[in-house]
Parts: sequence; C-alpha cells; structure tokens
Amino acid sequence: MEPGDDAQIKAFAEGYGVKFDMFSKIEVNGDGAHPLWKWMKEQPKGRGTLGNAIKWNFTKFLINREGQVVKRYSPMEDPYVIEKDLPAYL
Repeated sequence: MEPGDDAQIKAFAEGYGVKFDMFSKIEVNGDGAHPLWKWMKEQPKGRGTLGNAIKWNFTKFLINREGQVVKRYSPMEDPYVIEKDLPAYL
C-alpha cells in the first residue's frame, strides 16, 4: 500500500528513526500474489469470513511450529488477543 519503491520507503521510514529490517513489498491478492500468501489463504484456518482476499495490510495469521495455519485475524484484531492465543499453539 505504501507508495514508492523499496529504497524510497526505507528512506522515508529512516526519517522517523526506523532501524529495524523491513521486507520488500509483495502482492498478496490476485494472480501475482506471493506463493506464501496464496498458501496461507488456502488453508482451512486461513480462510477469511468474507472470502480469501486480504482486505488490508494488517491481516495476521498464526502459524504453529508444524507450519500449519491455525488462525486468521482481521486487521482490526487487538494484538493482545493474539498474544493470549499463543500458548495454545506453542
């Protein structure tokens, strides 16, 4: 969703003191979607309630140690709710 290429985005973020590693932009929907996103959305627990499309870039997936998608969270889901789910899947 961020405008610009990877270098422009990194330069913009550094202006705000960002020092953590950032990933490159990728497609998450459509024919050009990255294979990881395609796979996560196809899993039984990775399906969205309104279809498999990622509606917004804060959609989250919980994946267990066996590499299985165990839950999909909406972009508006409170991270503390997700944190409470973690012990059940560790």
